[in-house]
Amino acid sequence: MAILKVDTISGIGTEGPVFEGDIEFTSQNFLTLPKGDTTQRGRGRGMIMGGFHPAVQTMEYISIQSQGNSIAFGDMSTPTQGWGSALASSTRACIGGGGYPSKIDTIEFVTIAVTSNTTDFGNLTAARSNTGTCSSQVRGLFAGGHDGSNFYNTIEFITIASTGNASDFGDLTTPVTGVRGLGSPTRGVFAGGTAPGPAATNIIGFVTIASTGNAADFGDLTVARSSLSGTSNNTRGIIAGGYVAPAVQNVIDFITIASTGDATDFGDLFEHVYNVGAMASETRAVFVGAYQLSPYSQGYKNIIQFCTIQTTGNGLDFGDMLVNRGQYDGSTSDCHGGLTE
Repeated sequence: MAILKVDTISGIGTEGPVFEGDIEFTSQNFLTLPKGDTTQRGRGRGMIMGGFHPAVQTMEYISIQSQGNSIAFGDMSTPTQGWGSALASSTRACIGGGGYPSKIDTIEFVTIAVTSNTTDFGNLTAARSNTGTCSSQVRGLFAGGHDGSNFYNTIEFITIASTGNASDFGDLTTPVTGVRGLGSPTRGVFAGGTAPGPAATNIIGFVTIASTGNAADFGDLTVARSSLSGTSNNTRGIIAGGYVAPAVQNVIDFITIASTGDATDFGDLFEHVYNVGAMASETRAVFVGAYQLSPYSQGYKNIIQFCTIQTTGNGLDFGDMLVNRGQYDGSTSDCHGGLTE
């Protein structure tokens, strides 16, 4: 039984009850009030956008809090966005760049709650693929990438709720492609990738999303690697898989986003994979698709794996995608760590 006590109730019979003064709630059970505005409630959808097999035009989605196979969502405007990178607010998902063999600079978007094809958003400052992404509720960042000849250290941003071309934000600590992004509502983090040489890097850098400026050093991964995946809740970042010639990695690292320092071992994916897409809710990190090399079952995969973010441990089976694909980070969600509760 619960007892609700208020100082006064006015307006009965006219505009309805109006509560004034302190409100006390006594109950034998816990009460958790809804968080966020009404557009942010009922979230939990993960988006799988594009991929490479050799280039996938379709999109799929999953319910992150459950387990099971993905469901068809719609199509992107071009299959060459197979190496594109995705980010999202609580209502809109955007995917930018990509292309094989020719690179593209297009940015497209969908409304996450409504299955449909993509709509044009604008353009990146340069045509390139394999960028790292992170986002807050307001702003999305694209970092690094490769145009077929050159490595980029560029960071640029978009305002997710509008449409238009990306604007310059600053620079990463080094030119890199295959870098992966994650973040909290205030901080964006970029980890790993391939630097000129080419050579896999263990560098982790960070920026303040609401400002502009160059990335600062955060720390190092446990293993230098490229073609990895990254995602987060509000406090902890999860970085998984990747490639260090000649071996495919199954390692999972974690970091505390609000601090700085080197990554810590979390556990292992149940498959040795790279080019994995990643998405998250407040409690769960999900990794979709991948590519495997010998001596494992070589080729593109439709596997979906997950782990519980606040614990440590190995990846578990979630379900399967509709098609095999290597994601190149074309995955995001409406409830990841960059969004306010």
